[in-house]
Amino acid sequence: MEKENLRSRNWFGRTGKDGFIYRAWMKNNGIPDHDFKKPVIGICNTWSELTPCNVHLRDLADHVKRGVLEAGGFPVEFPVMSLGETLMKPTAMLFRNLASMDVEESIRGNPLDGVVLLCGCDKTTPSLVMGACSVNLPAIVVSGGPMLTGRYKGASIGTSDVWRLAAGLEEGTVNEAQLREMEEALCHSQGHCAVMGTASTMACMAESLGLTLPGNAAIPAVDARRKVLARQSGSRIVEMVREDLKPSDILTRAAFENAIITNAAIGGSTNFVLHLLAIAGRIGVPLELGDFDTLSRDIPMIVNLQPSGQFFMEDLYDAGGLPAVLKELDTHLHKDALTVNGKTISENYRDAQCYNTAIITNTRQPVSAGTGLAVLTGNICEQGAVIKPSAASAHLMQHTGTALVFESIEDYKQRIQDDTLEVDENSILVLKNVGPKGYPGMPEVGNMTLPKKLLQKGITDMVRISDGRMSGTGFGTVVLHVAPEAAAGGNFSVLRTGDLITLDVPNRTLQVHLSDAELAERKKQWQPLPPHTTRGYVHLYTQHVQQAHLGADLDFLNGSSGANVTKDSH
Repeated sequence: MEKENLRSRNWFGRTGKDGFIYRAWMKNNGIPDHDFKKPVIGICNTWSELTPCNVHLRDLADHVKRGVLEAGGFPVEFPVMSLGETLMKPTAMLFRNLASMDVEESIRGNPLDGVVLLCGCDKTTPSLVMGACSVNLPAIVVSGGPMLTGRYKGASIGTSDVWRLAAGLEEGTVNEAQLREMEEALCHSQGHCAVMGTASTMACMAESLGLTLPGNAAIPAVDARRKVLARQSGSRIVEMVREDLKPSDILTRAAFENAIITNAAIGGSTNFVLHLLAIAGRIGVPLELGDFDTLSRDIPMIVNLQPSGQFFMEDLYDAGGLPAVLKELDTHLHKDALTVNGKTISENYRDAQCYNTAIITNTRQPVSAGTGLAVLTGNICEQGAVIKPSAASAHLMQHTGTALVFESIEDYKQRIQDDTLEVDENSILVLKNVGPKGYPGMPEVGNMTLPKKLLQKGITDMVRISDGRMSGTGFGTVVLHVAPEAAAGGNFSVLRTGDLITLDVPNRTLQVHLSDAELAERKKQWQPLPPHTTRGYVHLYTQHVQQAHLGADLDFLNGSSGANVTKDSH
């Protein structure tokens, strides 16, 4: 691309009053006149002290800037809404779409020719990618990287242990004093969760889509090589602007299929489904929930990381990182899919090596024959539901039991530890009204803690079903994302305690043993819950959010609208 054709010239290349204003106020930062003729690169930063996973991104941005400068670009860093998974209430997922709108309009409304997306915590990656797709300027992702593996009394620990500790508190095998001790050891360094939770899954998603330089996903946050990659990404985005290499050139149907196959092999978070569907909707690539099952079905899990396996992201990087995983998947992938460095994905992993077969195995000798994702259909979930077989119990993959229904998360919390609750290990826990509209925001409460009296009997897993989500660090035989959700009035909304339910993962079905006539009769009596609020973003969200099988994006955000410069009145 010739410099005269740069988008930023619509601001800085003007003469008269407009050009004067655009340049003069920027010059108060000590910017010389000739910089305004260079490609202007936005560094979209989700740094925030309320997002602990991303707190090191200000330092990482400096390394991106160095790369931009040495490639002849003009770097400008700007903040966008940051979504901290550990602190934000009621759930960070409620604000993913809002953050994506912030990103989109920040890019669209400013004199940018390309953008580097600095992200890390769970929702920051999809929200930044969604926003960038909607503008479709050259973009590259730089992840913050995972934290180092936690250590406690000689043992390795990670975020997945939180769920074990929660069960331990109920069982009486862990006390609050021990919990406080482990707090000091869990988050061992800066960075996001050290397991294959949602943050790590999103980093792997971005790399397998071709949106990052090779190796981005697994480099630990505090490793100097993360800074080197950030600098290289800064240099590369300037070249991408000159080549006019945009997200729409990279995010083809083939790229999405590669990401789905990769997610199955790594045992990635179920949240991947929602985020990838939303990204596809933004860039305009047809993608359906059923595609995830079709593409995942024959892909076993070959990465031995918690929560489905044993090791941590730091170990994955030492074993060869995602390029080594992709090389093992070579026969399954679309090898010619283009990536941000201008090479095909197969060119990027061609020379990769696996240095530890206990961590990265192969499809002939997988960690688990169970794939990382399965999509269910049936009269409970007319538009689908998902389960993560690699993190579930084999003996529950085909199971029939009676439902114990909780109408809301408050109902669940009030009754779950009642010693008089009629429940046993064969029961199926059902949690309603925690979907996109019902909560609202679809919280990570699907992997419900088991009743105390069952935990004390040594029961560690039960079938659980909800219209909500589960943390990527969670595990268990948990059916999630039931669509339509209870708040939308589908069959799921009228399930009752005592109903007989059959989960059959091998045959991909989830059925309640009720006739269509009985379900129809119950739905005649169903009444929606009153709205949580009638004002602000939350009201907008509940009015326009799509169901889980469509990615839970806002309906008016689908489709890429391009990077047209908004006309102003100057």
